[in-house]
Amino acid sequence: MFQNTTILITGGTGSWGHELVKKLISFQPKEIRIFSRNEFAQVKMKRLFSDNACLKFIIGDVRDFEAVDEAAQNVDYLFHLSALKHVPICEEQPSEALKTNVHGTENIIKASLKQKVKKVIDVSTDKAVEPINFYGMTKAIGEKLIIQANQLSTHTRFVCVRGGNVIGTNGSVIPFFKEQITTSHEVPLTSREMTRFFLTVSQAIELLIHASEKAIGGEVFVMKMEACRIVDLIDVLEKHFAEKKVNINEVGIRPGEKLHEVLVSNAESRNAYQFDENYYVILPANASEEIKKRYKNLPKVAFKQYQSNDELMSSSEIEQILRKANVITTSALF
Repeated sequence: MFQNTTILITGGTGSWGHELVKKLISFQPKEIRIFSRNEFAQVKMKRLFSDNACLKFIIGDVRDFEAVDEAAQNVDYLFHLSALKHVPICEEQPSEALKTNVHGTENIIKASLKQKVKKVIDVSTDKAVEPINFYGMTKAIGEKLIIQANQLSTHTRFVCVRGGNVIGTNGSVIPFFKEQITTSHEVPLTSREMTRFFLTVSQAIELLIHASEKAIGGEVFVMKMEACRIVDLIDVLEKHFAEKKVNINEVGIRPGEKLHEVLVSNAESRNAYQFDENYYVILPANASEEIKKRYKNLPKVAFKQYQSNDELMSSSEIEQILRKANVITTSALF
């Protein structure tokens, strides 16, 4: 699918971008364009991938249509990773989140239609489902815009891929917990009941590529993900990194924070199907006959809602996924 093609990745200097580029290079594309506004991050990434002539780095902002439009010229596939993602920052500065996550997505759509990009893959989040924070609201709007855009062209196909927390990405909670455990021996926790979905970055990229290849446009692909209580995650990290007993300081739920995250809502489950062992697929309520035909033989999902507290990992399973993500590389200290 990607061989000898031109690929544009917005927000490509982040953790997802690094891993996605590693994977895409193996398909021998003609060119991979890394589009982001962080000059220093581009310099570091260029040094890291110095032996790959197919990479082209472009300074630009998704808020700037002209910059996006120019970057999208002659592009076959576009991965839209760019977003403001930190929940408290989006709560404090909602206008900035709106500009990047909504207006930026509109620019991606307009430029892709104008430049006749073959397929646009928008990376979304569990926080877009029944959102209570501004970040989730902007990503929910972004999903709607992407899915609706699929009706605007017979040439450009648009698809969303929805996931949860990816271990090891920039700003993820695990490095913060690890630092708190090793330096202050105290970890702030909003609630002992809080649960979250987790996936390693390499698993996330494998699933992203898979959905990109299989999607025909107009669908939301949902990654199947493991989930755990955050307090159980802290316990596992404590066993491996603490030199003395760690105190958990329960601080209460922050503005815009949920106790449990949802990947498929009650309303969405009516139009959700089990695609394979790694994915569910959600069809829009006004799905075209082409989309209905594509998925009519798949089994409907058995659940009414897919929530992070439905099925929880044990301590050994948490340790296993942390080892896969190279967070844990040695035996426990005690």
